Amino acid sequence: MSKVGWIGLGAMGAPMARVVAGAGHSVTAFDVDPGRSSALAGDGVEASPTAAAAATGADVLAVMVATPAQAASALFGEDGAAAALAPGSVVLMMATVGPAAVSSWSAQLAGRGISVVDAPVSGGTARAAAGELLMMVGGAPEDIVKVAPLLDAMASSAPVVGPRPGDGQKLKLVNQLLCGVHIAAAAEALVFAEALGLDAAGSWEVVRQGAAASFMLDDRGRRMVEGAFGDVKSALDIFVKDMGLVVDAAGSSKTRTALAEAAQQAFQMGAEAGYGRRDDSSVILVYRGLLRQQQNSASQA
Repeated sequence: MSKVGWIGLGAMGAPMARVVAGAGHSVTAFDVDPGRSSALAGDGVEASPTAAAAATGADVLAVMVATPAQAASALFGEDGAAAALAPGSVVLMMATVGPAAVSSWSAQLAGRGISVVDAPVSGGTARAAAGELLMMVGGAPEDIVKVAPLLDAMASSAPVVGPRPGDGQKLKLVNQLLCGVHIAAAAEALVFAEALGLDAAGSWEVVRQGAAASFMLDDRGRRMVEGAFGDVKSALDIFVKDMGLVVDAAGSSKTRTALAEAAQQAFQMGAEAGYGRRDDSSVILVYRGLLRQQQNSASQA
């Protein structure tokens, strides 16, 4: 079994680390909130005071943080993990940080004899706890072999999508483009129903059974009509970040992503309105606010 250093124990990282430890791997974890690592002690996860300490002696360093800046700090900042990793070890980058960042970090770490496999995840907290995530894997075959036991523990599907670190990030951005647009479309459709004088919950119950059905309509639509924005499965701020990565990558590849840009704007407006730490389904409040503005303007005309 592998000796695993772990960075990041948030809503996704904690259940993933628990699953890896439960599969028999030795897991030493660091999080900027010490309480998160100590809370997993009963699940076989040893707490570490720094990222460097978590990385010391590790065969694999698993990184599951929220943002590119957090990942860069964990690797290369004060008490960062990179300096403590031994040649021959592998960084398993599971956070959604974008292909450019992973390619850059891979080049930096290669000079130390450290490899990178990127395997960003999709599936949410329930599937993380069950070890049933989708992980999109990019990296050299010999490096993927080293992390395969961890992928087997965490994922029900872990397809190798390319031979270079960063290839997994590219496909994750395709995934996030679809997810973000679907969430925004669900919100817009339900507010459209309200504007037509229909009951949003009843409309959702009907359309989710037909050709308009999607995972996001079913999952996020339920939270939208219930108003369950405080039960955070995925924070709105995550989609502000992810849709920003999508739009940036599209610009770099000279690709127009008009629907992604519209969704990015909606999530950004939600963050500016104070919904950033609420569930991402709260983006429906943005569309309700826009509807009220339109109705007020029409009444004053």
